[in-house]
Amino acid sequence: MSWIVVAPFGLWAVVRLSGFEPDFPWVPVVSYTPYALGAALLGLVLACVLRRWAAGTVALVSVLAMTPVVLPRAFADGNPGAKGPALRVLAANLLVGGADTDELTALVTRLKPDVLTLQEFTPAAMRRLEAAGLRRALPHAVTRPVNGVGGSAIYARHPLDAVPMIKIGGFGQARAWLKHSGGTRVEIVSVHPCAPKRTRSTPCWQAGLEALPRGDGKLRVLAGDFNATLDHLPMRDLLAAGYRDAADVMGRGLRATWPQGDPPAHLPGVTIDHVLADSRMAVRAYEVLSLKHTDHRPVFAELQLPR
Repeated sequence: MSWIVVAPFGLWAVVRLSGFEPDFPWVPVVSYTPYALGAALLGLVLACVLRRWAAGTVALVSVLAMTPVVLPRAFADGNPGAKGPALRVLAANLLVGGADTDELTALVTRLKPDVLTLQEFTPAAMRRLEAAGLRRALPHAVTRPVNGVGGSAIYARHPLDAVPMIKIGGFGQARAWLKHSGGTRVEIVSVHPCAPKRTRSTPCWQAGLEALPRGDGKLRVLAGDFNATLDHLPMRDLLAAGYRDAADVMGRGLRATWPQGDPPAHLPGVTIDHVLADSRMAVRAYEVLSLKHTDHRPVFAELQLPR
């Protein structure tokens, strides 16, 4: 019995740490690595109680292997010495445009973001939000509304210069250069690649993440629904390219952002909505919020730009 409990999580640890990412179903399954660590710890306790020392050894190695991957997300990191202006970023997936307009508008009023990125942004959602006064709070916008799940938008307090959006598999990721009042230019991307729900959608998901900009020394913020956790290889590649995850920096990297509210809320929560900031930016605050009539929780980060 102990091997039945221990062996799957030993294999899990090997694959997660291997630098190799198998296709479906591993891609959605690896999102649950924090739960796998907990299960491996339970397997270790069971093996010790039953005096199954070989199984216990495998369980111990699994726990020791996964702990350095998962546990740091619960502890705050340091920050670079950024001394520039603040940049407040809010991101929300609207669930095919159905998220509660009044509640989202209230979040904008309370948090006073400089940037709002929206995913699953539909023409109807745009009409409702702008009728509710969103453009008064955030007068600059790059909007790419689409019926269905592929729409995307960026609203901002500061001027925006649109650049061609990333569009792969019907999923659009709006992009724009924001000119901060302090003169700093920052590229903003409203992130939303395909969801890796089945084998044929995994290449689209991977391509959508690999298409996100990186390198060349320019300041960027990627915010939205990545359909990926920090356990996915494309996300780890993004971080290695010079980004930091705001939740991880603030010690809140284990706070789930999906699902909430509507079905499939019976699934264990995972962290797939992120604000990734250029590693030269400091992260001063981070929150996971609530929003009615969507299955994602909005995420908010306050960043500080370098001079």
